[in-house]
Amino acid sequence: MTNPAVPQGPFGDYQNEIYLHGLSGALPRYPMTFAELEERAQHAMPPSVWSYVAGGAGDERTQRANREAFAGWGLLPRMLVGADERDLTVELFGRTLPSPLFLAPVGVLGICTPDGHGDLATARAAARTGVPMIASTLSADPMETVAAELGTTPGFFQLYTPTDRALAESLVHRAEKAGYAGIVITLDTWVAGWRPRDLATANFPQLRGHCLANYTCDPAFRALLAPGRRDDPNETALTWARVFGNPLTWDDLPWLRSLTTLPLILKGLCHPEDVRRAKDLGVDGVYCSNHGGRQANGGLPALDVLPEAVEAAEGLPVLFDSGVCSGADVVKALALGATAVGIGRPYTYGLALGGADGVVHVLRSLLAEADLIMAVDGYPRLADLTPGALRRVRPAP
Repeated sequence: MTNPAVPQGPFGDYQNEIYLHGLSGALPRYPMTFAELEERAQHAMPPSVWSYVAGGAGDERTQRANREAFAGWGLLPRMLVGADERDLTVELFGRTLPSPLFLAPVGVLGICTPDGHGDLATARAAARTGVPMIASTLSADPMETVAAELGTTPGFFQLYTPTDRALAESLVHRAEKAGYAGIVITLDTWVAGWRPRDLATANFPQLRGHCLANYTCDPAFRALLAPGRRDDPNETALTWARVFGNPLTWDDLPWLRSLTTLPLILKGLCHPEDVRRAKDLGVDGVYCSNHGGRQANGGLPALDVLPEAVEAAEGLPVLFDSGVCSGADVVKALALGATAVGIGRPYTYGLALGGADGVVHVLRSLLAEADLIMAVDGYPRLADLTPGALRRVRPAP
């Protein structure tokens, strides 16, 4: 069964489409559960790509804890509220979005599809669903080409801030010119975390020349390459490795703020004091995330620190990701204060299975489940999802 663009109407109607197609013998082409999605994606991806996408830091305890944290909360049903119509629209940086979902940045999308253009397929899925995409610096296609596929759906550009300031400025100015709606600065990946799965295969995609299109077409980056070797893949990879990681400090924030008038969002803020300081220094949004457990093992689940981050943000939009695998997870993150909720691995798995169609299926499934939970449990508007709607779940004996 193919996946058309999302129709106007409740997101939960996706289940009706599936049931109606079933009357003529058509079954869903893609999995309906995260577990099956993950299992099938493993067989669809090359082993080195699979380990990079699915793996985490250390023994992956933090990655598992991110998922398990959602099970510690339960939504308290409310009845007789007339939830036959739900409103999932959200205001974000002056835009009204049809849902609070967004596509988190993933740096190997390009090599997750057989044609090597996974970033473009993801952008097409964003265009078809209205779910914003945060496009990674590490892309197989230039940011301008990705932006052109987004249609009227807003996109954001995620920056891994390089040590070379001229290159950083060039990347940000290109993102502005391409029409991106904001700049997301990733703070926790100036150095790669300890990732045993990748180490076991001695594989780091960018060192092998993958997903560097935003660099190879950038004049500031090309100026860093040795004369006569500007088309040498080894020179490109080694130069990229030399300038990639900038261990930013608070003193760098005024410079970053000066680069653009677009909304500036800092990704990786989890401590409330960091959130307050970022707000005082003029950022436009907070992105609470522990990188899905990929960068540092032994930390707290991102969901556990979300309420404190929201309180410290004092009204600034708070984006959230890490461990979101279902519509129920989306609802719980919203109830704990997230303005918008990002997914990473689920849509990447859908991408590996079916390109844009696979991503659309994953997005529609997550939104349908969230919508139907809000219907059944009596929460017709996102504003109704507050911390008071949740209760702690007692651990199993």
